[in-house]
Amino acid sequence: MSCADVQKLAIEIGPRNLDRYDKLRAAADFIEQSFIQAGCKPTRQRYTVEEKACDNIEVELPGASADIVVVGGHYDTVMGSPGANDNASGVAGTLALARRFAHSKPQRTIRFVAFVNEEPMHFQTATMGSLVYAKACRSRGDKIVAMISLETIGCYLHEEGSQTYPLPVLNKIYPTRGDYIGFIGNTASSALIKKAIRSFRTHASFPSEGAAMFEWIPGVGWSDQWAFWRHGYPGIMVTDTAPFRYAHYHAASDTPDKLDFDSMARVVDGVEKVVADLANQR
Repeated sequence: MSCADVQKLAIEIGPRNLDRYDKLRAAADFIEQSFIQAGCKPTRQRYTVEEKACDNIEVELPGASADIVVVGGHYDTVMGSPGANDNASGVAGTLALARRFAHSKPQRTIRFVAFVNEEPMHFQTATMGSLVYAKACRSRGDKIVAMISLETIGCYLHEEGSQTYPLPVLNKIYPTRGDYIGFIGNTASSALIKKAIRSFRTHASFPSEGAAMFEWIPGVGWSDQWAFWRHGYPGIMVTDTAPFRYAHYHAASDTPDKLDFDSMARVVDGVEKVVADLANQR
């Protein structure tokens, strides 16, 4: 897990979206080159928004079976935010995993994807990068058996009351300290959540919580896994729960100095085992 990737995206490049199109392109180029340096062969899925080319960047590691495991995170930011946690942290995690798996020969195909246009005004619209990607997968008949969205994985707090929830009842079920990583999905993805968190807890000694919830609950569908649900694929979000603990969410203050890189590294180490288990399940 490289803090240099977060520094590059959040500090050197900064806010990156269609309003800062040069920065969005710079981020795409950096991610593509990072994949190449890892020994991978990235491709771009290009589509046009407001007469501007937008790219999802994909690396595929072919497996022996037709099953596919997708791992990814979005690289754009909301306007005015450098997006260190949201979502340079998720992109850095995706790149770290791609480096580790680059020369592997999995049973199932693994795809690492950096998605464009996750944030408003594209969020949950036809121009959302992951929705464009998932739609193309379904039209080809791709057999995606698991999608893991890495979304804001950098904030861990140990103070009592540092974790909040979108519904009061959840305060009685889940921890009140924001020191854990969450595995969140819709009810249709409950089997995937169970597999993922069981694998994570087997291999990692980092606090974790899993939840299969209704999509209408605020936060449950707030990332790229939502796009895969729309096309009938199981998907989960691996997250620090973003606005329910991170005071700098969608703010100009979302900078690398706010992140816990040691904890991020431990989370990515655990997710590596999750991906390996999913990719080698027969």
